[in-house]
Amino acid sequence: MPSLRIRAAILSVAVLALLLGVWELSGTAPAASAAQDEYARLMGGADTQARLPAPSDILMRAWEEISDPFYDAGPNDKGIGIQIGYSLYRVAAGYLAAAAIALPLGFLIGMSPLAYRALDPFIQVLRPISPLAWMPLALFVIKDSQMSAIFVIFICSIWPMLLNTAFGVANVRRDWVNVARTHELGAVATALRVILPAAAPTIVTGMRISIGIAWLVIVAAEMLVGGTGIGYYVWNEWNNLDLTSVVFSILMIGLVGMALDALLGALARAVAYAD
Repeated sequence: MPSLRIRAAILSVAVLALLLGVWELSGTAPAASAAQDEYARLMGGADTQARLPAPSDILMRAWEEISDPFYDAGPNDKGIGIQIGYSLYRVAAGYLAAAAIALPLGFLIGMSPLAYRALDPFIQVLRPISPLAWMPLALFVIKDSQMSAIFVIFICSIWPMLLNTAFGVANVRRDWVNVARTHELGAVATALRVILPAAAPTIVTGMRISIGIAWLVIVAAEMLVGGTGIGYYVWNEWNNLDLTSVVFSILMIGLVGMALDALLGALARAVAYAD
């Protein structure tokens, strides 16, 4: 009997084929009726109603884009590979900057009840603010659209990593810390050799949440600041009334997001341990 994973894959493929078939049929324009006059047929006739592009059209556009993903024909005409590359650069810059602050600060908050009580009010006030609400202020202060987008990624990435790190460190079993003390390990050695490995699964979970939020936010941020990036690509194709490219770019956003999540998921499995 096939394994659960194989059966799930077969079911997923069947559902996908069914949905694509329904989509393809629903996106087909009706044939022009004989009653239409010559002018109506010349003007598009039955195909004047706006419809989502059919999957076959999207596949053709995907082949066109992926066959030459790095072409550069000017400011408003760049390949999908270049657009995704700009977005990934901004996400990586903001995400790594957030990690550089969130992980040490999370350790401090998790190990020190005093630091937790002192910093918790600030965290609770700043955490619920939408990242895009910072964009006007960032543009005014930084005066650079790309750095402003990176700042927005930084501000949205920092909170899941900070809170998960603090939670993981604070909930390390006291027995393990006491054993480290009996072996006369210093504070730094205890943090690196005992607390960090024990809290790593929770820390990586926060990092995984952050990368998903960062990729989600960069699309919206690039729609606002323009220039380059997958978010700008979506908005530019909408302005060009090219729905086929819009749907294609949405699918690419989903695939890249899935790849980023899979990367962090692999890291989470690597640091997992049996308690």
